[in-house]
Amino acid sequence: MQLTLEQPDRVNLIRGYSEHSVTVNEHTYQRSVVVMPHALVTDWAPQRLADLEAHHLTQLLELKPEMVLLGTGPRQQFPHPRLTGPLMAEGVGVEVMDTQAACRTYNIVMAEGRAVAAALLLG
Repeated sequence: MQLTLEQPDRVNLIRGYSEHSVTVNEHTYQRSVVVMPHALVTDWAPQRLADLEAHHLTQLLELKPEMVLLGTGPRQQFPHPRLTGPLMAEGVGVEVMDTQAACRTYNIVMAEGRAVAAALLLG
């Protein structure tokens, strides 16, 4: 699916996605990424939900998100609460959805001017 919403070049916009890739601005990534309006982490270690550990999510606190959209791959899978608990303890909301839904939701929430992080598992 190709997304075409136009935004100023100064923010990261998810322009397209498939089951195993995501296009942020003009670059396509086939590894898990974290996308924020003004930050992009292209070397995020976990590739599948089974690889996800608590420290992968607590690293996101350095980016100061108010909300994390966790895209868990082609289908929605819920991580153990011990993985998301540290974010929630810091007041960061966590929403879990399939990766394509996380991509769509990111663009909507980002357009509202919120500090949203889309943590997208692509493996």
